[in-house]
Amino acid sequence: MAAPARPVPHRPGAVSLFFVAKAGVFALGFWSWLLVLVSTGDEVTGAYVLAAAGAVTTTLVGVVLGVRLALQHSAATRHAELKRLLVDISWNAFAAAGNAETPGKVVPFPTSPADDERGARERVSSLFDRGPGERPGGRGGDRRR
Repeated sequence: MAAPARPVPHRPGAVSLFFVAKAGVFALGFWSWLLVLVSTGDEVTGAYVLAAAGAVTTTLVGVVLGVRLALQHSAATRHAELKRLLVDISWNAFAAAGNAETPGKVVPFPTSPADDERGARERVSSLFDRGPGERPGGRGGDRRR
């Protein structure tokens, strides 16, 4: 068996689909039970209330889980398409740089600069390096416009 050319995107659903189907089976059972109770024509008892409550509850649970499953499936499809587009964009940019007629400036992949490269942190200051009321850029905090 050959491996697929592209990896299969994550498709949620095996467990979620099981619970949607399970809620559907329970809803079908409760609705059938309620139909049998109503068709016999006896007086209303607690069994009617239980069957009706179970039918409504399991139907709503099935609908909510079904909507959740559909949203997860849609999000997984969008995510897979986004990843595919990002790979295509980066591949096209790489191929365009390799096929360029004139040599251009190569932009290196950003890495964390070494300490000797930027000195004693003169270009980057954090919030903790500043005093109270000090603003970035060396201006004091008491400046008013």
